[in-house]
Amino acid sequence: MVDTAEKPAQSGLMERPPTAEEIDSAAHAATAIAVAMELDGGLKVSGENGDPVSIAPAVGKLIIELLGHVSNGNMVTLVPVGTMLTTQEAADMLNVSRPHLTKLLKEGQIRFEEVGKHRRVPLKALMEYREEKAQRQEQAMRDLARLGQEFDKA
Repeated sequence: MVDTAEKPAQSGLMERPPTAEEIDSAAHAATAIAVAMELDGGLKVSGENGDPVSIAPAVGKLIIELLGHVSNGNMVTLVPVGTMLTTQEAADMLNVSRPHLTKLLKEGQIRFEEVGKHRRVPLKALMEYREEKAQRQEQAMRDLARLGQEFDKA
């Protein structure tokens, strides 16, 4: 019989939400790093043999952002910008089914490349689609608010 009680501690945050202890740890670490960066203009840690290592402010901000997601209880996956995603990975990132994503690809709403018999979605194309969708939703909400105000005046 396999003891599944240890699984959360062993698997990464790409596969499961963070535990309460990890959330608390990430929140404290993000605060400590932010304070250190503000005081020093960057982040300094001990490297090999205790030698100081400076971490550039942009990298420090990225670390803080990552810790912020963990402290909010989110699962986290790091994906390099030039990454090509499978249709399942892209669907997971949009929180839609793979068949729905495939429909979006066929309709030309998201750019993709054919690799043999498979489709690959550039991360950049996926992020562009997500941003465009968010803008369309925002515009629809503004239009609804305007219509509601016009209705109230009538």
